[in-house]
Amino acid sequence: MVYSRPSVFLLKFSGGVYKISTDLKINDRIRAREIRVVDNEGEQVGIMPLKKGISIAREKGLDLVQVAPNAKPPVCKIMDYGKYKYEQAKKAKEAKKNQNVMKTKEVQMSVKIEEHDFNVKVDMAKRFLNNKDKVKVRIRFRGREITHKQLGYELMDKLAEEVKELGRVSSKPSMEGRNMIMFITPKSDK
Repeated sequence: MVYSRPSVFLLKFSGGVYKISTDLKINDRIRAREIRVVDNEGEQVGIMPLKKGISIAREKGLDLVQVAPNAKPPVCKIMDYGKYKYEQAKKAKEAKKNQNVMKTKEVQMSVKIEEHDFNVKVDMAKRFLNNKDKVKVRIRFRGREITHKQLGYELMDKLAEEVKELGRVSSKPSMEGRNMIMFITPKSDK
């Protein structure tokens, strides 16, 4: 399984700290003559030839994994590589599940909106804010309505007042061509 986001881990031992990359070489794919070996408990075994490190790992029934290829000499750790990859995939899946993606939903109105239709738009905006989505409120001006921008500002203020317990205005009403636009973000749970 290939992941698009490479990450870097740190390996600590008594001599210092090495960065561990995720594109790891294992066992016979390692191309260094001498390596620094760290066992599966995290204890430093020492500097030794590659073949000796591989034989130690095989005696324990584990893999020799090159975790810090840029170190002098490269650092290799004895570990169960399959279990390591599984745990990394599990962590990545958990991180993806916990991230919060905020979508933008749009509510469109006209300056000549009736009271009932306005209440329907307010209910839509409240539903979007309850789902933790950002709301983009757009008022379309048709024809000569553009000369009465103050009606649009009043309508935006009225809508913002109706949804103030669920969200706050993140950008005040502004004109973009013949449209007036305002953004409302949901209030955080904190």
